[in-house]
Amino acid sequence: MNAIIYCRVSTTKQAQETSLQRQKEELKKLAQEYEMNIIKIIEEQASGYDIERVGIMELLDAIKQHRIDVVLVQDETRLGRGNAKIALLRCLQKEGIHVYTVSHRGELQLSEADSMVLEIISIVEEYQRKIHNLKIKRGMQRAVQNGYRPENNLRNVGKQAGRDRKDVPIEDIVRLRQNRLTFAEIAATLRSLGYDVSKATVHRRYKEYEQLANKEKFLYDDTSKNVNTKE
Repeated sequence: MNAIIYCRVSTTKQAQETSLQRQKEELKKLAQEYEMNIIKIIEEQASGYDIERVGIMELLDAIKQHRIDVVLVQDETRLGRGNAKIALLRCLQKEGIHVYTVSHRGELQLSEADSMVLEIISIVEEYQRKIHNLKIKRGMQRAVQNGYRPENNLRNVGKQAGRDRKDVPIEDIVRLRQNRLTFAEIAATLRSLGYDVSKATVHRRYKEYEQLANKEKFLYDDTSKNVNTKE
């Protein structure tokens, strides 16, 4: 198994350097015990409540760049505390990454409360995807009923295709935009989660979303007017 060692202390005091060194040595022994191949060792001094940590961004990038199976930490609080911990555990969970800790001498055993929160998040995310897909489906059905022919908009049929369309989570782009993030900030956020996107790609996908939403609204309003007229 390929592993990344992540060590963290909460302050920049010189005395904490000893703690970092101890964490690193203990995690190396744990990796050796399970015959893991250490790909990278990350050390940082930052608050566990802070989600915007250089080390965490480096960790997420490394997971995307290499075939990582396990993240090794002294205990779950080294990953983070509070909401930051839950968010990071969910990120690792979605990537299929296991977490091993020194405190458990093996794979992390989550508390019942943490397990419940992660399960709820997973269920909510799945329903959000379903709702989003249903909205797109209904919008296309209304468009087709009002004369839209999607086959007329297919390009390069039977020709050599151009660049592959990037897989970008439009629901995340919309949510972040609604939180007043710039397109550059949204792109940076998505890259930290493993999506290889540029500011231009984010801007284009958001504009496509707006156009589809406006078309759906127009078709809905037009249908409503026709119904009211007939009544």
